[in-house]
Amino acid sequence: MNKPLSSRSTHDAAADARNDDLLIHVDGSVVPRAEAKVSVYDSGFMLGDGVWEGLRLYNGKWAFLDEHIYRLFEAAKAIDLDIGRTRAQIAAALDDTARANKMHENVHARLMVTRGVKTKPFQDPRLSVSGPTIVIIMEHSAPAQEMTQGGIRLHTVPIQRGMPMTQDPKLNSHSKLNCILAGIHAQKAGADEALMLDPHGFVSTTNSCNFFIVRRGEVWTSTGDYCLNGITRRKVIELCQAEGIAVCQRNFSLVDAYGADEAFLTGTFGAQTPVSEIDGRPIGEGGAGPMTQRLRALYKDLVARDTA
Repeated sequence: MNKPLSSRSTHDAAADARNDDLLIHVDGSVVPRAEAKVSVYDSGFMLGDGVWEGLRLYNGKWAFLDEHIYRLFEAAKAIDLDIGRTRAQIAAALDDTARANKMHENVHARLMVTRGVKTKPFQDPRLSVSGPTIVIIMEHSAPAQEMTQGGIRLHTVPIQRGMPMTQDPKLNSHSKLNCILAGIHAQKAGADEALMLDPHGFVSTTNSCNFFIVRRGEVWTSTGDYCLNGITRRKVIELCQAEGIAVCQRNFSLVDAYGADEAFLTGTFGAQTPVSEIDGRPIGEGGAGPMTQRLRALYKDLVARDTA
């Protein structure tokens, strides 16, 4: 008999009625949520052919904006997609959409660029002749306290983060089916999210966030060879280095993870989310441990400086 499906995830947000009346950017126009549509012939809908970024708005400013836009353009270049806009124009579109929604704080944006509408429903990228489709969805989105305090339960799945010659896991693409299947596997097992291994059996990442453990005062994360090298991940590593906290990017196994004093996830939405359990084994005291809390405070200060 299947275990009951978990209802918690790293992207749980407090309910906000303002999201019922959102305005969404679609190819240069800001339209009501009910009118925000793309073609069924769009390459993103049809084939997952596109790239995206997640950003958060603090104090009316986008945290680490230049780095997010750089990564977007780098990913577009990797898949030979011409965004057709400058970096400044993309930044302006984000600001215009936030302004139209009267957004200032606790806002999450998903910026998506696909190869555009195809002339026929087939794979060949040359069939996308109308130029890219650009969509920006913004929501009032404060992380749920249950998630930030209580922690996430992980389940190790057989679905791997693969080799770069198949689909490079460093690429922030619309093609996320392997991560979705990993998440389904974990949820069927009664956990919240999936812990994914690399092709060599070392711990890599979760289906949606980067993964860290804390052992005897040291902060460990994977080598980064088989996961998206997240911006929040990099900020945590840099904060550790600046504060004299021992940090390393290394291969480590489930044995190391099970024996961790703490574990946490990093991502643009949740920043640092504690892990309470891995494969039924409790981690620490079940919530945010002292190192996780320290790094969360340091990151909060970093964001405040960046968005001042």
